[in-house]
Amino acid sequence: MLESYPMKRIDYLVVGHVCRDLLPDGGTTVGGTVSYSGRLAHALGYEAAVLTSTAPDYDMNEALPGLHVHNVHAENSTTFSNIYTSEGRTQIVHAVANNLSSDDLPEGWLNPRIAHLGPLVNRVDPYMADSFTDSIIGMTPQGWMRRWKEDGRVYAKHWDLAEVILPKADAVILSQEDLLDDEMLVQFRKYTKLLVMTRGWGGCTIFQGEDICHIPAPDVEEVEPTGAGDIFATAFLLQYLETDGDACEAGRFANHVASQSVTQIGLDTKLVRIKASLEER
Repeated sequence: MLESYPMKRIDYLVVGHVCRDLLPDGGTTVGGTVSYSGRLAHALGYEAAVLTSTAPDYDMNEALPGLHVHNVHAENSTTFSNIYTSEGRTQIVHAVANNLSSDDLPEGWLNPRIAHLGPLVNRVDPYMADSFTDSIIGMTPQGWMRRWKEDGRVYAKHWDLAEVILPKADAVILSQEDLLDDEMLVQFRKYTKLLVMTRGWGGCTIFQGEDICHIPAPDVEEVEPTGAGDIFATAFLLQYLETDGDACEAGRFANHVASQSVTQIGLDTKLVRIKASLEER
């Protein structure tokens, strides 16, 4: 277990599972919301921390270099396959680590500037949001909206707690693909203060009360889309913080950062490209 607890205030805390993503060639790579989100925040100069759960043999120093990590050890590390076809992405879950709750938070981690709940496979207690009373709370709720059958194939589902949990967030970010139907969007808009829906090449749409802001995506050549949604979410939350709540400006910034990420293969290379692009702006 890697444990490094910062003395100063955490800028960005993300809660969820680091996972092993299985590659077509039989190898593995680091995956999960906390990996893409935590490392982006760190790469952009923020004090970043991760609460996660993996098996003891997971090399956290390699997966999350430079981050403050509290790892709740489990029998297995969460393991996924991502299969991309012309019809979209198919996900297969092979193993799942432990549940995470407020009881797992180290002392001193209850006051981050941003608290990002990023459940990957419905293993983060959604009521953790109540623990962060002086933070911007961001949610990427897809993991609470997932189910899988015996073969491990992941499907979207209705989330019974949405009406209770989503109002606790300052910003909720999800993909159009996570919605089962148009009625789900109507409901989520009603439950949230600020809802950001990503549309892939269609950019993003921001719903804030009765206001709607649509922001087109930059035109780039996509090479690998894995992690783009998590990168978008973190870029949005950081810019939302820096602009004192300007959601449309945060959406434009996040669109740019996510578009740069899909032009590269691998998290390290994605981060290098993102930083270079921001220096060029």
